[in-house]
Amino acid sequence: MTTSPATAPTRFPEMDPERRYGMIIDGRSMQAADGAVFRCFDPYEETEWGYVPEASAHDVDRAVAAARAAQPAWAETSPFQRLALFQRWAALVREHVAEIARIQVHENGKTLTEMTLAMGSIANAIEFCAHYATTLHGDTVTPMMPGHRAWTTKVPVGVVAAITPWNNPIGLLGWKLFPALAVGNAVIVKPSEVTPVSTIRLVELAVEAGFPPGVISVVTGAGAAGAALVEHEGIDKIAFTGSTATGRRIAQAAAGRLVRTTLELGGKGANIVFADADLDRAVEGIVVGLTAGTGQACNAGSRVLVHEDVKDEVLERLTKALAALPIGDPLDPGTAIGPIASRPQYAKVCGYLDVAESESTTRLVAGGRRGAEPFGIARGLFVEPTLYETPDEQSRLRREEIFGPVGSLITFATDDEAVRIANESEYGLVGGLWTTDVDRARRVSERLDVGVVWINTWRAFSGNVPFGGRKNSGVGHEMGLDLFDEYTHIKAYWLGPEGR
Repeated sequence: MTTSPATAPTRFPEMDPERRYGMIIDGRSMQAADGAVFRCFDPYEETEWGYVPEASAHDVDRAVAAARAAQPAWAETSPFQRLALFQRWAALVREHVAEIARIQVHENGKTLTEMTLAMGSIANAIEFCAHYATTLHGDTVTPMMPGHRAWTTKVPVGVVAAITPWNNPIGLLGWKLFPALAVGNAVIVKPSEVTPVSTIRLVELAVEAGFPPGVISVVTGAGAAGAALVEHEGIDKIAFTGSTATGRRIAQAAAGRLVRTTLELGGKGANIVFADADLDRAVEGIVVGLTAGTGQACNAGSRVLVHEDVKDEVLERLTKALAALPIGDPLDPGTAIGPIASRPQYAKVCGYLDVAESESTTRLVAGGRRGAEPFGIARGLFVEPTLYETPDEQSRLRREEIFGPVGSLITFATDDEAVRIANESEYGLVGGLWTTDVDRARRVSERLDVGVVWINTWRAFSGNVPFGGRKNSGVGHEMGLDLFDEYTHIKAYWLGPEGR
């Protein structure tokens, strides 16, 4: 349903639904060269709003040309000078936390509470990356050749394409954009067509802070704009977060030109509850894993593995906890579950509810309702937090990434069985376990074939701890103290003997 601007709800009175937003190229707001636009969609109001440029290959050419012209001088800027710009940018972000949080709610329906917390960490991430970049250094090496000297430096890769998803547009952009910029790269951002405006606003604040024209650009649009950026000869590095299928296509395109990539892709996290776990904490962690971001997260704990001795108790507690979660307007501070971000994603998640009904051994144990009416809401793309028992190892719900608040309950009897089930997934991003046995925690966590293991917690993040996956969950990592290696080359220097 699309509501005309005259009758659209006014939950965002500060935002003109007829506003024409601009891409940012060479420090200026621009429309697409051919005038093409698309509209954003509010999944709670089910209304369209704003006009955003649909970039063509020509617009991407303009952005790349500006970036290549600006990058050499930016790379020669002292990291301490860059730090001053980053600090001004961070200060502006802190002033605009509420504004950008509300834009993200308008774009993808995540709750204002979650988006405000996320935005509160963005300014800290800006400063962390800029400060840490001032400590980068090479090495002095004693070479094997007599009389010679050698040393290394870390130099920026050049122009970086940062392609971001709709589920956490600013947070997942930050761990590409901030480190890449901090070490002297120019960056061209292509946000999801679902959530472009919050990215535009973040970069507008960077321009206001004084970043040189061309150092940061934003091109907006759908897959064609992303493909033009990925395939452009002027791009030296691609950092992407999104689906595994799209990640594979990017990897193939990048391989043809020997372009470096960081790919943070899908997930199907196993959240393992052992019989000796603190069940109160474990159930809280399961709820977070299933419902944070309305389940639209690569780090979701969408496979709930429970030891057979505590299955009934966990299930009783879990069904009560899920049923108690308030569903509704994401602007309401009391709302825990907002709408699914877009009509295509809503259709995908609902499709898995239909799949569950077709699987003979799959059994609904919690939730299952969809739409707005069951929750007494006038409109909105809602899916109730839902849990199915999936004993069949071939169940699609158990194996495929759903990207919504839908999980699989799986029972196990031994540690070995838990590890086998957890590792059977094609994905290897995150996993977790709940136990009071320290030795079990060590043994099991070391055997989980994932990039991140959470022990007696779920969804813990810190800028100085790496995040990245294995198998079909991607290549490389984000965050962590060696993050800057993803955006620099090591350059070696030799000095020959004197007098020769």
